Amino acid sequence: MFQQLISHNALQDWSYALLAAAAFMLLLFMLRKLVLRHLQRVARNTDTVIDDFLIEVLSATRVLLASAMGLYLGSHFLTLPAAMETLVNRAFGAAILIQAGFWATRGLIFWLRHHFSQGEQDDAGARAMTLSLLSFLGRVVIWVLVLLMIMDNLGINVTALVASLGIGGIAIALAVQNILGDLFASLSIAIDKPFVIGDFIILGEEMGTVEHVGLKTTRIRSLGGEQIILSNNDLLKSRIRNYKRMQERRIVFAVGVTYGTPADKLEMIPKLIEQAVRTQTHTRFDRSHFKSLGAFSLDFETVFYVLLPDYGVYMNVQQAINLQLVRSFAAHGIEFAFPTQTLHLHSTPVAAA
Repeated sequence: MFQQLISHNALQDWSYALLAAAAFMLLLFMLRKLVLRHLQRVARNTDTVIDDFLIEVLSATRVLLASAMGLYLGSHFLTLPAAMETLVNRAFGAAILIQAGFWATRGLIFWLRHHFSQGEQDDAGARAMTLSLLSFLGRVVIWVLVLLMIMDNLGINVTALVASLGIGGIAIALAVQNILGDLFASLSIAIDKPFVIGDFIILGEEMGTVEHVGLKTTRIRSLGGEQIILSNNDLLKSRIRNYKRMQERRIVFAVGVTYGTPADKLEMIPKLIEQAVRTQTHTRFDRSHFKSLGAFSLDFETVFYVLLPDYGVYMNVQQAINLQLVRSFAAHGIEFAFPTQTLHLHSTPVAAA
């Protein structure tokens, strides 16, 4: 076949073919550069996304396309054997399909980024997680379709191939069921959104901030600084506590005073505690009661709400309440209890001899 190609074409034919291929490739690159420059100039003066979309898609034009089109054009100046002509046509078709895959991938990613860039700042984590998953799945679908079309262009019976893979697909699915379970779990996370990137969650003994949600694993940055990697399937089987979505924090704390405290001062303690709570901002008082007679203290239980979910705000409020209670108890002569034991000695008189 190659001998026929060489023998059937003179040096002049080869010169024309190479010149045409080189000229077309140069023309295509210059045209791409001029169009991109024009679109970028237009994009700077408009607010529409169409020109940005065209810039993004056109930027994905690869050398492969220019080379394939140049060589295909140059081949028309040569006398090709029938088998080689068929091969060239199929190679050119495959190159066009691959370039179309690059354009479709870049266009899909641009559209997804533009779509998920809109919305409230509070939903940024959810949008980032969904964007990551949809981008990956979209690229997989595009390139699977490109591969099938290339195989069809090469003369392979794609329908029969897909049908023959049906039985084998069942065996493969059974072999990789754990991977598929994690894949479907990631889709469930993207759709139901039990948590998103940036949420602080607790799963059993593990806790931290969600950094990345992938197709198989989720990565969490713990309070200690290390990264915790969890399987998506195992993650959804756990009970997840999402503290990022907490609207307000319910606080229960106890105070104990000594048994020697008079009753009138015991009646005063709930009011002192209520006053300490209500003095703080971002709080809502619920109740304070003389709860029980403890082993070594008279116990009071108080419930209030911090209206902001931030843990630092809660700790600042609790600290301010504790300091005010120390001052007010000292002013009224009320003593805090601490673990003590009282030992009573019973003496028996000794009988006289």
